[in-house]
Amino acid sequence: MNPLAGQLNEKLQAGNPHVFDMLSTLGKELYFPKEGILSQSAEAAAHAKKYNATIGIATEGGIPMHLGVIQEKLSAFAPKDLYPYAPPAGKPELRSLWRDKMLEENPSLQGKSFGNPIATNALTHGLSIVADLFVDEGDAVIYPDKNWENYDLTFGVRRHGVNVNFPLFTSEMTFNAAGLRDALLAQKDKGKAVVILNFPNNPTGYTPGAAEGDAIVAAIKDAAEAGINVVVVTDDAYFGLFFEDSLKESLFGRLADLHPRVLAVKVDGATKEEFVWGFRVGFITYASENKDVLDALEQKTLGIIRATISSGPHPSQTFVLDALKAPGFKEQKEEKLQIMKGRANKVKDILDSGKYSEAWDYYPFNSGYFMCLKLKTVQAEALRSHLIHEYGIGTIALGEHDLRIAFSCIEEPYLEDLFDLIHQGVQDLQQA
Repeated sequence: MNPLAGQLNEKLQAGNPHVFDMLSTLGKELYFPKEGILSQSAEAAAHAKKYNATIGIATEGGIPMHLGVIQEKLSAFAPKDLYPYAPPAGKPELRSLWRDKMLEENPSLQGKSFGNPIATNALTHGLSIVADLFVDEGDAVIYPDKNWENYDLTFGVRRHGVNVNFPLFTSEMTFNAAGLRDALLAQKDKGKAVVILNFPNNPTGYTPGAAEGDAIVAAIKDAAEAGINVVVVTDDAYFGLFFEDSLKESLFGRLADLHPRVLAVKVDGATKEEFVWGFRVGFITYASENKDVLDALEQKTLGIIRATISSGPHPSQTFVLDALKAPGFKEQKEEKLQIMKGRANKVKDILDSGKYSEAWDYYPFNSGYFMCLKLKTVQAEALRSHLIHEYGIGTIALGEHDLRIAFSCIEEPYLEDLFDLIHQGVQDLQQA
């Protein structure tokens, strides 16, 4: 093992031995190089005032070399903010502003100890960092039965974790905190579990209410008090898109100082929050009362970034940073939120009209991009295939009876026609 990795492990063991025990074998071996090209380049940047022959970019006229055909399209930004490598942890000012944004939007974080967000290549990259750091073969990765299918690739296929699912909803159509608790306590012999909380949920568009949030936190605390080390990840991809009475902040704040055996990790980003899907700017943030634990986890995270993507894209980080500082940012974002809320409410009005009641029910939704129909009479895959080939309508089939609809990409005047055609598709299959 590299001595730097050993030093980080010693800091973790001294700061919180439970967090050290949560690490995968790879997580224990990871470190960020303090010597070599990066450190020597950093020293040169600070002190080599005459000639700096260390950096792996080309310069011209004292600025990064670039092509006019590219710069003319990006002329609002200085070449220094576009073409050089971004730091592995991300642009410092962007990280600081994102942390400020987290505190403003999540009052429960006030007074809590958590690290500076580390920039990732969007949320999937952040989740893969969690998998690399904390999941070994056979470790339980717990999340609801209605989930984003990429979890299986990220935690199961890549890291050979055991995916443990529980029903998302109770019979009363509330979040199934008891199911989460049972799934956690079933890992007592292993002594470790990774939990993924994704709200607003993909695919259902559901965010729990305050009482449900309390029950989720209590379930995780029960597991910790039973001697289980819990890495709990809030996948906050659709954060802020809350349309009705639900939690309006991430559970990360509630989990941040819950118990020494609970490590809270927040994965979020500009991707959906700021409507910049292709920019691929995300963040990963750790919570711990111990500063050495935060530092060690950050260094190990930077080691993963250095070993995989080296650093995230600089231009898109600059674009997001510029937007966060722009005077009209909050107003423009609120405008888009209201459009999304209008679409969600229109879908509910259409579905509650009763004209489709013989064909489907729908799962509760109050946030995010999606909602799910629970088909009563036909198979989801058969309907999906029929709709796309006969009516030119794309939907997502999940399991036998669930059909996911992304109302986020259908303008409000066309929503009723969409559901009328889906209903016609159901009738076609019934008559076939």
